[in-house]
Amino acid sequence: MFELVEPIGTITFSTVPDEAFMALGMRNYWDGYFAGRAAPLGLAPAEVVHAVFYNFADGEVARHIPWVWGKITPQEAIAVRERGSATALRQRIGELADSSGLLRVADLATRAAVSAPTEGRVLYAGLRALDVPAEPVARLWHAATLLREHRGDGHNIALVAHGIGGTEAHVLLALSLGMRAQEFGRIHHLPKAQLAAVVDGLRRRGLVDAAGGFTDAGREIKERIEALTDELAAPPYDVLSTDELDELVAGLEPIAAALSGGGQ
Repeated sequence: MFELVEPIGTITFSTVPDEAFMALGMRNYWDGYFAGRAAPLGLAPAEVVHAVFYNFADGEVARHIPWVWGKITPQEAIAVRERGSATALRQRIGELADSSGLLRVADLATRAAVSAPTEGRVLYAGLRALDVPAEPVARLWHAATLLREHRGDGHNIALVAHGIGGTEAHVLLALSLGMRAQEFGRIHHLPKAQLAAVVDGLRRRGLVDAAGGFTDAGREIKERIEALTDELAAPPYDVLSTDELDELVAGLEPIAAALSGGGQ
């Protein structure tokens, strides 16, 4: 389900929504990113957004929050994000957007997406408080975003349970991809001393070896975190019968294939 839902949810971070935010006065991509993704939290301060988003380095959120709220309100950002994401999704999936099966897929995905408990799922809870779009393509995007952020909240829970901080999580991800921390795009821009201190901390815990690569213990904790993330992401789908879940998978597969087959 992650592989089928993720491409739909991440359409939010593509060119069309980005240009919509830029047209409203955002200075760069990240202004639009934080305005759109943080909007369900209302006018939460940077410290709260940093905690909820979990894996941004100290100070990165504060470069955008609350500055963006001087240009756009959270309510406006929610509307811009939905319109831009639905437009981008419609463009990317082509005639599938008007197919007879898309309405059923959107309905099944939405049933799952609004069924999970919200306790401990801050961003998911914020999204649940929003109205579900009536238009099928927008509704499918909204459902995918709910499921994506529900999973993301669960991933944060798994990281906390294993004592892994946000930047540490990026280091472990980099190593799982066969890269050193300083080569990984999401953290390579950090000051060298800061990144070295994070790696040193993981080394002292026995998760990273002297050369900066995975130890067996590091690989094991990464695998445990991913397994727990999957487990915590399962509850939304419990509301669907086996046949309905099979139907949802079959309906999402061509959409995910269309999204993975082209550029943004």
